[in-house]
Amino acid sequence: MRKKIVAGNWKCNTTVQEGVELAKSVSELVAKSGVKNVVVVLGTPFTHITSVVNTVDTKLVGVAAQNCAAEAKGAFTGEVSATMVKSTGAEYVILGHSERREYYGETSETLNKKVTLALANGLTPIYCCGEALSIREANEQNTYVKNQLDETIFNLSAEDFSKLAIAYEPIWAIGTGVTASTAQAQEMLAYIRGLIADKFGKVVAEETSILYGGSCNAKNAPELFSQPDIDGGLIGGASLKAEDFLGIITAY
Repeated sequence: MRKKIVAGNWKCNTTVQEGVELAKSVSELVAKSGVKNVVVVLGTPFTHITSVVNTVDTKLVGVAAQNCAAEAKGAFTGEVSATMVKSTGAEYVILGHSERREYYGETSETLNKKVTLALANGLTPIYCCGEALSIREANEQNTYVKNQLDETIFNLSAEDFSKLAIAYEPIWAIGTGVTASTAQAQEMLAYIRGLIADKFGKVVAEETSILYGGSCNAKNAPELFSQPDIDGGLIGGASLKAEDFLGIITAY
């Protein structure tokens, strides 16, 4: 049975001290809730990772980096390698986020390198894909997402592919005033699972966790998570308050 995953993406928010307090609260609330069927992950800024790993109960809460370098090491000032991320105690890394693609020009070539290095260092990539509003309005979202996958993680072996999770981000439904319906989310995730089955077989497809990454909160999480192909969420703003995040974690 594939894993249910609720991963928080803190983005460029919180100081180290604030992040530690938030992580502590999440860890304590998860422990008290008794949740056992959901993998909880905190995607923190690089500066926070070691402190957060040392703060949470890692049996209940995993920790992710929000990115890693496309190079293993060397003269790349300001970069943080997958090896460095692994050395912090983090288990996961978020790759291909729409903000990284849009603001920092990450390409499929770059992401192929990052995924390879993450896997080589024993990290679990949470690989993001998704389309902008203009693409959705043109009804070209399926082709666009398929190309994103074909150019990157579909180049992996079935064995390596089975080590990652996918997060679908409907960029058009994040901060645009447009809301993605549960049906639209389920439709796209089912489509992605079908693509995986075509590429790697039904067994791999059924074992791959696919998350929804668009404006998920405690109110809409139960309906979203009730869908057969939605295996959790990649959560932005709602992960910055422990109680709100717990409401999503316990939505199953």
